[in-house]
This record gives sequence, C-alpha cells and structure tokens, in this order.
Amino acid sequence: MQGNLPPEAQEKIEQLQDLQETAQEVAVQKQEAESGLTEAQNALDELENIDEGTTMYRNVGELLVETDYDQAEEDLEDKVDSLEIRLETLEKQEERVQDQFESLQEELEDLLGGGMGGGPAGPGGPGAGGA
Repeated sequence: MQGNLPPEAQEKIEQLQDLQETAQEVAVQKQEAESGLTEAQNALDELENIDEGTTMYRNVGELLVETDYDQAEEDLEDKVDSLEIRLETLEKQEERVQDQFESLQEELEDLLGGGMGGGPAGPGGPGAGGA
C-alpha cells in the first residue's frame, strides 16, 4: 500500500514509525528509573529502622564491602535524587516525542487529504494510543 503513496507521505510514515520506536524506548527507560527510584526509597525508609551501629554492606560489583550508616544513607539519598532528576528528564522527553508524533500525524493527514488518511495513516494509529 505504501508504494501508492507520494514520497513525502512515505517519509512521514517512516518518521512516525521512528518516533513510535523512540517512545517505546523512553517508556522502558522511564519504567526502569521508576523501579530503581522505588527500590532506593524503600531502602532509605528501611534504613531509618536500623540502629546506626549495625554493620552494613553495599554492593561494589561482585563484592560486598562494609560501610557505615552515614555513608549508606548518603549514597541512598544521592541515588534517590539522581533517579528523580532522571525521571523528570524522561517525562519531558516522553512529552516531546508525543507532541512530535501528533504534529507529524496531522501533517500526514493533511498531506493525504484528511478523509483519505484513514488507511495509510493506520501504522501511526497504534503509536498514538500506546505512547
């Protein structure tokens, strides 16, 4: 079907598909950041229930290395801060990709004359709902 489309329309469809892939990648990264943030926040909460004199260990590659309470708390707070910033960045990126997708989809529909856009614009459809 794409063979019957003008080259400009084919190019826009390819751009839509690229944006859909980008949106999926951003969504995966966002989910990983959210998971890491929840994990770090839970560890920080649990740290409050531990006596400051308790021996603690942290992962360093394949090793467990002894650490003290203050260092563990500082490391976890830094991790939470870093992941919060990462999450904000990914949310902004997600919004930009969605805006670009919608704009490009409108351009394609205009290019195809609105009513005729139902068929060829189909590949963009799932991205609009899934992103």
